[in-house]
Amino acid sequence: MPERAPTPEATPAVDDTPRQRRSPRDVAREVIATEVAAIEGLLPQLDERFDQAVELIRRVHGRVVCTGMGKSGLVMQKIAATLASTGTPAFFLHPAEAVHGDLGMIVPGDVVLAASYSGRTEELLRLVGTLKRLDVPLVMMTGNPHSELARHAEVHLAVAIDREACPLNLAPTASTTATLALGDALAMALLESRGFTRDDFARLHPAGSLGRQLLRVHEMMKSGGEVPRITADASMREAIYEMSNKQLGITAVTDTAGHLTGCISDGDLRRLLESDEDLLARSAGECAHPSPHTISRDELAAEALNEMEDNRVTSIFVTTPDGQLEGIVHLHDLWKLELF
Repeated sequence: MPERAPTPEATPAVDDTPRQRRSPRDVAREVIATEVAAIEGLLPQLDERFDQAVELIRRVHGRVVCTGMGKSGLVMQKIAATLASTGTPAFFLHPAEAVHGDLGMIVPGDVVLAASYSGRTEELLRLVGTLKRLDVPLVMMTGNPHSELARHAEVHLAVAIDREACPLNLAPTASTTATLALGDALAMALLESRGFTRDDFARLHPAGSLGRQLLRVHEMMKSGGEVPRITADASMREAIYEMSNKQLGITAVTDTAGHLTGCISDGDLRRLLESDEDLLARSAGECAHPSPHTISRDELAAEALNEMEDNRVTSIFVTTPDGQLEGIVHLHDLWKLELF
């Protein structure tokens, strides 16, 4: 499939035609449309070499060393971060720093993923000899398949564009957008090929909003002595004491083996006091609500929040598949997490 790419000697054409002054929004529309076209232009350039790049990166036992100069370097920093956060160990190495002492960061077993639209970046060319000596493969993203860097690469990935979004066709804009999109495509293809799961993602994102959204129920539930619980044969006086002591506005009611059989909430207690003058003489089992809301310990905390909001309750009990009471989750604890 033919690729749209400049020749090695080509330089971007500078449009010196006097321009009629346009509104900022008109400029923005043209820039966005140009960058959209650049990304869509990647689709016909995708071929078996993309599959080869994914397989090569999967096969190595080391890290993906992402590198590039200038704007390409900034894009490669982001690609390194995306790879690392989705199960592919990666880091960014500045090519100028590499040739001034940081080459030791590249070791046998690594793979280098580099970007240079021209394919002639001097600092990257200086790395080629060392990579060959270390037997470290190079995956190269360029807009020029005939460039020297493309020829030295084990796998070349084409990111050719028709023009930059810059009105002068000079500033790297559409080309860096296309490179970023192709890097994201690599990361997501690797994620899927590795069978990377939501649990894996959560382990790599323990902090911040992403980590909070992926918290499991067992990671933030109250358990052990924090859980308000009484047995079915306990008196209602004991139930009221347990509710007051644990300050969650509810208590679980269990059988003698610890299986959840019901619950008594503040609301249940108020209704019972209005209708039953002999309430304190009754057992908790007689007064308990027989169908408490429950959830598994391995569900997402966000799912517990949805369950409570949908059912208009402030607590949900955590149980094993056979009904054993394990813990309790309170609405206020979930709100504090700022899950959404």
